[in-house]
Amino acid sequence: MYEHIIAETLPDIRERLDAAAVRSGRRAGEVQIVAVTKGHSAAALRAVLDAGLYNLGENRVEELERKQDELQDDDRPRWHMVGHVQSRKAPQLWGRVNLLHSLDSSKLGARFHRTRPEGAEPIPVLVQVNTSGEDAKYGFTPEGFTQALPGLVELTGLQVRGLMTMAPFTDDEEWVRTTFRRLRETHEWARANCPGYEGTELSMGMSNDFEIAVEEGSTMIRLGSALLGERPT
Repeated sequence: MYEHIIAETLPDIRERLDAAAVRSGRRAGEVQIVAVTKGHSAAALRAVLDAGLYNLGENRVEELERKQDELQDDDRPRWHMVGHVQSRKAPQLWGRVNLLHSLDSSKLGARFHRTRPEGAEPIPVLVQVNTSGEDAKYGFTPEGFTQALPGLVELTGLQVRGLMTMAPFTDDEEWVRTTFRRLRETHEWARANCPGYEGTELSMGMSNDFEIAVEEGSTMIRLGSALLGERPT
């Protein structure tokens, strides 16, 4: 079933992604697709991998652990944690993720730093910045980010690779575009003004707004329903 769904959705996604990249003066190959497989079975993950998409995104720590166990004999996945992580669960992610998209507080950063296993490489992270201004969203405010970033890049348990944001779910395209533009501007400010910040990634854009995100500079888009359809109930 999933093979048929992806055979229909992926060509359209790639065409739209390519067009958005051209509009932003880039190539589609500069933007990675992270397949968000929350709520889908291991069969869905295998279909995604067989389609050549190796970046798999999960929202919950327990679901990530379960799916990794189910696919333990497959060395193709690159695992991304894209959902909010409670500080107490941070130690469970050591050795399990290739990239954490949602470092949303200094407390969480310090927790990773303190629980780093002996000999482990720093955990690669994106700092989540709430550039939409919505109270319900996790992440640093842009002002809070500028204050916290110098401390985050000094934590040897972290490797800060860039930033992440989530746009509001709205038909107001200008609000969505402004949310993404603010993240890119924050990223540019950090590269110019914060010694030690060498981030290159901007994780922004989901199924309903990825074209705008790519136009505004996204390097990673997180796609769930656009790729796999609605989650099983």
